[in-house]
Amino acid sequence: MTSRGLYYFIRALVTLVAIPFHEAGHALAAWLLGDPTAKREGRLSLNPFRHFDLMGTLCMVLAGVGWAKPVSTDPRNFKNPKAGMALTALAGPVANLLLAYLAMVVWKLLYYWAPVTVGTVFAARFLQYLVMMDVSLAVFNLIPVPPLDGSRVLLAVLPQRIYFGIMKYERVILIVMLAVVWSGFLDGPLTLLNDAVWDLLDLGTGYIDQIAYSMYYASIGTVI
Repeated sequence: MTSRGLYYFIRALVTLVAIPFHEAGHALAAWLLGDPTAKREGRLSLNPFRHFDLMGTLCMVLAGVGWAKPVSTDPRNFKNPKAGMALTALAGPVANLLLAYLAMVVWKLLYYWAPVTVGTVFAARFLQYLVMMDVSLAVFNLIPVPPLDGSRVLLAVLPQRIYFGIMKYERVILIVMLAVVWSGFLDGPLTLLNDAVWDLLDLGTGYIDQIAYSMYYASIGTVI
């Protein structure tokens, strides 16, 4: 397999993990907040086939920007509909950030202590891309533009008349957003935000680096 082929193969595998985690995060939050709609539809699952839209998945693998089947919610089931919708929306990006953190922990453990084999090198590359995709999904979805998750948070702060007036143009805004992203117009701001989140994750897993360095210097002292 060529390096380009391996790259897309790993991206496909990462997509099989990152997107279901994101969507299941929405479903879990909605269920915990009192809305069983997504659970009844089988979306409280990490099975990728319950979440994927074929075209959206291909766009995610090949172009880096895609979409999944929307998670259905019924605001009437929430005690506080505005807060329920906002928290359900935030749960997807939060799930991705949690997965990114766990992936970085395992990645560092492999880097410092696993023997170098074809399998561990492949696993390390997979984990690296998993962190990258999860961070990208979280950052991108928090943009407060419909139909992204960040727009659902606006419902908690905007008057309903204004919010639903904007949401009438959700599909048009989605097409414009995808065109803007694919044109590269947002590459600079998104890269800065992704790098900032990556640095925070690196800082949050810094205890692994400290343990590894301590063990290394202790071994040097023992040898000397």
